[in-house]
Amino acid sequence: MAKKTPAINSSSTADIAFLLLCYFLMTTTMGTQTGLSRRLPPMPDPSQKVEDMKVNRRNIILVRINSADRIFAGSDPIDISQLKDKVKLIVTNPADNPNFPAKEPKEIKGIGTREVTKAVISLQNDRGTTYDVYIAVQNELVKAVNELRDEASMKEFGKKFAALDEEHQKAIKELVPPQISEAEPKDVGKSRRR
Repeated sequence: MAKKTPAINSSSTADIAFLLLCYFLMTTTMGTQTGLSRRLPPMPDPSQKVEDMKVNRRNIILVRINSADRIFAGSDPIDISQLKDKVKLIVTNPADNPNFPAKEPKEIKGIGTREVTKAVISLQNDRGTTYDVYIAVQNELVKAVNELRDEASMKEFGKKFAALDEEHQKAIKELVPPQISEAEPKDVGKSRRR
């Protein structure tokens, strides 16, 4: 008569596997997704009067991306590698070109009276624009503004913008105020029927 081999009790291995699974889930760090870091403006006071802000066409720097991922600064097609320098040139308007943004004298605390641009950078894209190109254009526009602020802070205070204290940073932001506004995406490629 053959001797029966005893069966292994596997109920404890299931418990151990569950505990190991829980341990690894709690101790493992998951990769975080990164996106665009943007600081949203504070919510307006409900009692605040709404004013329509009129911006002179001359002061708007229109940057467009079409569905074929071609980039235009104004009406001129431009390569992404040239975008930052072109925007800096238009914002600063060193030759006082009447087609580029105007400047006005402004008293800035801690600096004095300086010529300040009235430029607003408007980014508009097509719904067919790829995400990679859109982010690359965003980065170039932010780089342009950051470089202008670094140049102004070096000229005024002898330090880069990030090394300045809060009060001096505020002064440089008044001196170099260009804002990047994002327009609603459009379907440029679709024809409209009436």
